[in-house]
Amino acid sequence: MSDKINKGLKLKTLALILIVSTTLFGLNIAGVKMPDKITVADKELVLNGAGVREKFFMDLYVGGLYLQNKISDAEKVMNTDEAMSIKLHIISSLITSKKMKNAVEEGFENSTSGKTSPLRKKIDRFINVFKEEIKENDIYDITYIPEKGVEIYKNNKLFDTIEGLDFKKALWGIWFCGEPAQESLKDDMLGK
Repeated sequence: MSDKINKGLKLKTLALILIVSTTLFGLNIAGVKMPDKITVADKELVLNGAGVREKFFMDLYVGGLYLQNKISDAEKVMNTDEAMSIKLHIISSLITSKKMKNAVEEGFENSTSGKTSPLRKKIDRFINVFKEEIKENDIYDITYIPEKGVEIYKNNKLFDTIEGLDFKKALWGIWFCGEPAQESLKDDMLGK
């Protein structure tokens, strides 16, 4: 009888350790540890959800969405005017600058229903972020700060700041519009 009790206690202890370690150290996806919380413009953001972007059965990057409060509604995520961030951790050496630029361009086309011309200059500035060689383990932090705009970091170095809620909505639409980069990634980032 005491062996059954010991085994039960060991299993409960192991389960508790796993829950606590996930809470303290973040989510581990495809070998990438996504932090539970980040700070943006003096606001603490929590990991809403994260997943893997795949193409042709190949894992390309891990994407994580950070919000002030968890949201599972894609429209609300795109349209909310508050600090938030998307973290992209490159996990494939197959991603090239050209492929990323093309994917982002297609994403903006889908996000805006083909109406990119009003945002063309801002889109071009954003795509310019990917002109440098992209390497495995590069990390892009795309952070929106109200009244300031979208700050784009590559490996913790600020690359550009692009103004406007209209641009933020279109950019977030790449992952959260009706035709997202990948439906399963959208669901994962929304915590579904």
